[in-house]
Amino acid sequence: MRILLYAGKGGVGKTSVSGATGVLASQLGLNTLVMSLDPAHSLADAFDLDRTLMDKNHGAPIVINKGLSIQEVDVHEEISKHWGEVHKYLSVLLSSSGIEEVLAEELAILPGMEEVAALLYVNQYAKEESYDLIILDCAPTAESIRFVSLPKTLEWYMRKIFSVERKIIRYIRPVAKRVSDFPLPEEEYFDSIERLFHKLQGVDELLTDPEITSVRLVTNLEKMVLRETQRAFMFFSLHQMSIDGVIINRVFSDEAKGGFMESWQKSQKEYIELANSYFHPVPLLRAPYYNTEVLGLNSLGVLARELYKDRNPADIFYSSRTCEFSGEDGRHIARIHLPFTEKAELELSKVGEELIVRIGNFKRNIILPRAFIPLEPEKARLIDDYLVVDFGGNNE
Repeated sequence: MRILLYAGKGGVGKTSVSGATGVLASQLGLNTLVMSLDPAHSLADAFDLDRTLMDKNHGAPIVINKGLSIQEVDVHEEISKHWGEVHKYLSVLLSSSGIEEVLAEELAILPGMEEVAALLYVNQYAKEESYDLIILDCAPTAESIRFVSLPKTLEWYMRKIFSVERKIIRYIRPVAKRVSDFPLPEEEYFDSIERLFHKLQGVDELLTDPEITSVRLVTNLEKMVLRETQRAFMFFSLHQMSIDGVIINRVFSDEAKGGFMESWQKSQKEYIELANSYFHPVPLLRAPYYNTEVLGLNSLGVLARELYKDRNPADIFYSSRTCEFSGEDGRHIARIHLPFTEKAELELSKVGEELIVRIGNFKRNIILPRAFIPLEPEKARLIDDYLVVDFGGNNE
């Protein structure tokens, strides 16, 4: 099975590219699902479907044609399936704080619930081998990073905090009930989180396996958009995701005429050269600019053929290891792929068995191999898009 994530800045055309990829893949004989991860779903609109059809389906996949289905996750439906006790407790907690009950119900839908619901589906479909190809139409960049970081974040919480928190609440709950009416979570709340964690186990291995999952960044030929694409490239690399292509959308053809079009065309040619210098050796794929909206199966199919030419979209276009641990001359070395990173914005620390890499507001906890755990980083440097960390020799 293959998983493709199409990510990038809002408005660059991720949904159209995701839908077009699904159309072409199904035409090539792959049983394909295109899933929207954006809370503001527009996948059905790209296929020119009646919105009421999606609403009636309550977030389940809808068959478009033979070999192609689409899915827009319904967070309210998923809460009832997986977050029941958690949502119930949060609603009660907010209501007890004086917030109107209906509003409390809405506020109890925390950021990240949509991403968790999507991860549950991805893990389920992978275990059941439901599809040959799953295409994820991601939300804008920041939410996409949260999506890929959630499995490790939840794993860290379960290992470091969950059991301690549960024991503390268990001890203080009887006393709290006698002296206050402030609600504390019941055992069902913790059971719900534990069940959720078990259902998600294995999904991180899926996302970080370059033979299964590839990220494709969608961008436009504008300076601000390309810069954000650089940052997205760095953050997905930080989370050990394999990026096998950058898709440049809405490229003007050489036949574009007229003052306005010609000036844009000249600007785009300059930015294409810039993009090549940014992302080489990752391949760049180009999708043309269309004078009309890309809507419906036929239009999406045309876009896919222009974009992929004679490629199979499920193929791996480029492969590189994002994180390597090795021994060299008796020393332990970690190499982490971090393109577009400046030394000034990078912080590095080690806590227990984890190497913690922080870049600006983002951080990644990388589990170290057993041989590295008793060692401390001695020096680190950036070499050719890689952070190279020298842990020294064995502490014997």
